[in-house]
Amino acid sequence: MSRVWLSSPHMGGKEKEYVTEAFDTNWVAPLGPNVDQFEQQLSDFVGVKAAAALSSGTSALHLALILLGVKTDDVVLCQSFTFAASAFPIRYCGAAPVFIDSEKDTWNIDPELLEKAIQDCISKGKKPAAMIVVHLYGMPAKMNEVLEIAKKYEVPVIEDAAEALGSTYFGKACGGFGEIGILSFNGNKIITTSGGGALVSNNEEWVKKARFYSTQSKEPAPFYLHNELGYNYRMSNICAGIGRGQMEVLPLRVDKRRENFERYRAAFAPFEGISFLAEPEGFFSNRWLTTIVFDENIYASGTNEKIRVELEKHNIETRPLWKPLHQQPVFAEFTSYNNGVSDKLFANGLCLPSGSNITDEALNNVIEAIKNNL
Repeated sequence: MSRVWLSSPHMGGKEKEYVTEAFDTNWVAPLGPNVDQFEQQLSDFVGVKAAAALSSGTSALHLALILLGVKTDDVVLCQSFTFAASAFPIRYCGAAPVFIDSEKDTWNIDPELLEKAIQDCISKGKKPAAMIVVHLYGMPAKMNEVLEIAKKYEVPVIEDAAEALGSTYFGKACGGFGEIGILSFNGNKIITTSGGGALVSNNEEWVKKARFYSTQSKEPAPFYLHNELGYNYRMSNICAGIGRGQMEVLPLRVDKRRENFERYRAAFAPFEGISFLAEPEGFFSNRWLTTIVFDENIYASGTNEKIRVELEKHNIETRPLWKPLHQQPVFAEFTSYNNGVSDKLFANGLCLPSGSNITDEALNNVIEAIKNNL
């Protein structure tokens, strides 16, 4: 049986044309027409004034923190239930992450714990320099509550929409709510540039500065002049060509992933104790990954891992839900505000093959393999 991937790249057809154009015009280095067009597509889609195409979502997060002035010994609040790349750039800046657990409705940052953490930090003379809010698996966070708290305490919001391109919150695209938004085009994302990311914002000066930093902070001089620390974070014109083609089929990719989710949900509806993450009213998820959770009161501990191992024998890739960052050894010394939600999700959940290029036959095989091992 051919390998069934969790989420593999899915080309749309025009990507080759834009890449070939880059070769034909010798725009193979960073910058060029594809980068310009891709950035325009992104800013238009997200509904912000500007975008900077970068080498990864992680580099975008790093530059976002720098733009907000985060420095050594600062405190940055960060969602705990997410990939480690959401927090690594905090440490690149020498700042300390404070991890916030999830609420049950969306699995994203818990507004109540968020406010408590801010109050505690302020009481200790350490007002947070920023907060990083993630839209996990494409599900928007409760941005109204988050933004209200952010405004109340004047803490800037970095919106990690790495998994949420194509998701909306009450009709507005994810990535456009915070001071700065972050996107990722890694190979497993809903669209890909092979590897890449973007920083988006309504603050055009910040985006301009991000572009400057991302090209080694080279000053406009006839020789190499650097007044500030720079980074090699810019996206190449070739990768941006892939991105241009991918943006043209993004709505189709969202439709297919949402269809996958509905097929899984319908297939397991008769099974007591198996749940899927529902969309609250006004929330629209791109369903980047479909996730399944086994009720610990009905299924034995470790059921998710047992099924993962059994499906691997059938050449089907699945993955546990994110291991919370407050459980990660690399962050063991840092403060966290926990309510047990993400711990339970990690212990009982599983990500299912969700790619927009998964065939009906493969999806049916996944469903049957799970049923056979319940």
